[in-house]
Amino acid sequence: MVETIQAKNIELHDLIEKFGLQRNNDPQFFREWQDNLPELTDLEKQALDEVKSDYIHLSDYRILEPVVKLVVLSPLLRMAGFYRAPFYLTGEKEVRIESDDEGTIVTGRLDLLVFTPEFWVLVIEAKKAQLSLEAGIPQALAYMLGSPHPEKPALGFVTNGIDFIFLKLTKQGTPEYARSERFYLDNSDGLYTVLKVLKRFAQLFRE
Repeated sequence: MVETIQAKNIELHDLIEKFGLQRNNDPQFFREWQDNLPELTDLEKQALDEVKSDYIHLSDYRILEPVVKLVVLSPLLRMAGFYRAPFYLTGEKEVRIESDDEGTIVTGRLDLLVFTPEFWVLVIEAKKAQLSLEAGIPQALAYMLGSPHPEKPALGFVTNGIDFIFLKLTKQGTPEYARSERFYLDNSDGLYTVLKVLKRFAQLFRE
């Protein structure tokens, strides 16, 4: 009997048991978030300071997922260059993945997808501020497993507006993933580093 799981309900052990996903702890596996990060201009830093200030002000009330996208994600993606060629952006994209033994199907809609006509660039999972990133990481990995280009690494970005983490997944042979360090909006340079990593990702896909 085929088991169907909604991606929003997926847990990490489901991906491990049903899809063979393994975590790669080799520091060399995921260098994209660490190496050759670009410097930010004073104007970019000022804009990020405003994003931080806006978010802190709005956080007096409960911040829901649409507000996270509007206040935090949108300016980050714009400043990173993902609104310009060769990239495109779509939301609520339907994704369906099936285990090798055809016993499990995962379906869902990813929050945001940055892509080029040739392949997916970045899967983004945004959660409301009250949710831990741990709730969004398995969901993002499930969508990354559904990338139509298994020959290329899939990159992920998960945020609840306060915390940020980057993911990498490869599907050649045994699917493997790795996580970056976690970055925090409250840190003095947290948003700066997040933007540097996003800009580096954009550079890599232009090269």
